[in-house]
Parts: sequence; structure tokens; C-alpha cells
Amino acid sequence: MSGDGDSSTRSPSTGSLSGIEVLTEHPKYVCTLSPELVAKAREELQEKPEWRLRDVQALRDMVCKDYPNLGTCLDDAFLLRFLRARKFDYDRALQLLVNYHCCRRSWPEVFTNLKPSAIRPVLESGFVTVLSHLDAEGRPVVCIRPDRWTPSNYPITENIRAIYLTLEKLIQSEETQVNGIVILADYKGVSLSKASHFGPFIAKKVIGILQDGFPIRIKAVNIINEPRIFKGIFAIIKPFLKEKIANRFFLHGSDLSSLHRNLPPEILPEEYGGASGKLDTSTWNELLLASEDDFLYDVSHLAVSSDCSPHDPLMSGEIDEKQCDDSLRSLKTQLYSCY
Repeated sequence: MSGDGDSSTRSPSTGSLSGIEVLTEHPKYVCTLSPELVAKAREELQEKPEWRLRDVQALRDMVCKDYPNLGTCLDDAFLLRFLRARKFDYDRALQLLVNYHCCRRSWPEVFTNLKPSAIRPVLESGFVTVLSHLDAEGRPVVCIRPDRWTPSNYPITENIRAIYLTLEKLIQSEETQVNGIVILADYKGVSLSKASHFGPFIAKKVIGILQDGFPIRIKAVNIINEPRIFKGIFAIIKPFLKEKIANRFFLHGSDLSSLHRNLPPEILPEEYGGASGKLDTSTWNELLLASEDDFLYDVSHLAVSSDCSPHDPLMSGEIDEKQCDDSLRSLKTQLYSCY
């Protein structure tokens, strides 16, 4: 049921495929937001229900005109993710969409064969999951536990693949598009050798994707049980973070009462002083693995074309070798200095 009664008829649009103009019909969009979330989207995201489909069509026309070879989905629901993530600013939404595809095509180690069944070992390890309950603002809580990863079993890029698929699944929900997500990262037991796998190259790529290459609103990042070495890790990460995102990081140490000021005990598992029972990873794993068909369309094999030219240097994947070596030496120095 639509929260505002807004639905579209099938609207044909003209696109380009290999230089040939084609007429494409897009699936009917029906708003699933509650009246309260429609009001929230209007206030926070500048989303006006009466103009929503006009805005989507405007973005679709811009893609077809400026990036005819991007190879993107042009459905209303898909394009709405990017408009909401950039508060219905057409130009910024378009750049986010371009960056989204450029990321997928420029990092094959992460985006080739990206589907839930391919990252089953990561899911079974419990490295990443989504808590059973939403927070007080209606936001899903993504729980990441680096101590569950054994580097000799698979490379760090497999963990990134699992996080990315988790976000892809979450962002299918219109409620999540409006409310955003919260991250809970438990660094208990993370060793120096494990932390060293997260070097400057990986850091730049991941932060570039989360800030400028994926249509999701990260509203808070809660770090708990961080060891002393995390100061070194965060010193490397922080220069790449936009001020708005950096201000959403909360370091709690082992202070559960501090964590509970951000995430109420009612929604947390027992492991974090909560009242919702033991941490359950199987429910999310089953949901994600059952969604295999959602991830069949894979654009990672497509060549990076002239349409892929992200503006942010963090997105380009072209990192100066000397700069990377210098940053890596700096990372190791700071990690060791924490001991």
C-alpha cells in the first residue's frame, strides 16, 4: 500500500545501446513508504511525492543523454535510490550513479561473480550480519566482527564483497533508503598482523565506495572493543573521510553504557549487554543466500568505457605507487607505535 497513493504507469523512455536508439518500458513503481516516512523524506530528502516520477524521469533522461553506454538499470525504483541518497539533486545523483558503476567495473577482485553463494564462507564465519531489530530511528544495524576472519582462509576482499552484498540487499528497502543504516563494528581480538591487511589502497577504495559510490546513508558508525592499534588504523582512514562522515564515528572502547547511549539495549544481543538474546547470524545469512536471483545482473565484466570517469580521485582506482608505498610505511609505523 502506498503511503501517498503515488504510482506510475509504465513509462517508455529512449535509451541507447551500441548506438541504436531503443524504446524501453520500465516496471510500474508503487510507493511502499508509510505516511510518516513520506513526510520524513519530504523534510530530510527534499522528496515531493507529487514530483517524484518527474524527478526520476529527469534523471533517466540525463543518463540516456550524457552516459548512453553506462549499461545501468533505468527502472523507477532503482533510480530513486540515487535521488534519495543525494536529496534529489539531479547532478549529484547522476554522478553517484556513474561512480556506482565505475566502482563495479574497476575493482574486479571484488565485483566479479558477486553473488551471495560466492561469499558463503564469509557469511558462515559471522564476519558480517544484520541485527534482528531496527534501532529507534527505524535503521538496520550492520554488525561487523573482524575477529571472525582468518586471513589464511581467504583474502580481505572477500570480506568487502560480503559487506557490499549486505548493503545491496538492505538498500532494496525504501524504508532503509529514507532512514539510512547504522554500523556496529566490534574490534575485539584484532591483532596487528590482521590490521595490516587493511592498507592504504584498500582503505581508499572502500571509503571511496561508501562515500561516493553507493546510494546509502550511513548515519552512525559505532566502534566497540577497539584495541590500541585502532588509533593507527583510524589515523590512516580519517584523511579520506568527509567531515560529516568522520563526525559520525563513535569510539566506545569496552564501555557498554557508552554504546547503549547510541544503540538501546533492547535491540542489542547479549554479547553487547543487550536484551534480545544471543547474536543470531543464521537468519540474515538465510535471507541473503535466498536472494541469489537479485544479484544475477553483473556488470563487472564490462570494460571501463568513456562513460566511467568518476570525479573523486578516491573513486578512480589510480593511486600513485610512491604515495601508496609511503602511506603503507606510515601505517606500519603508526600501528607499531600503538604497542
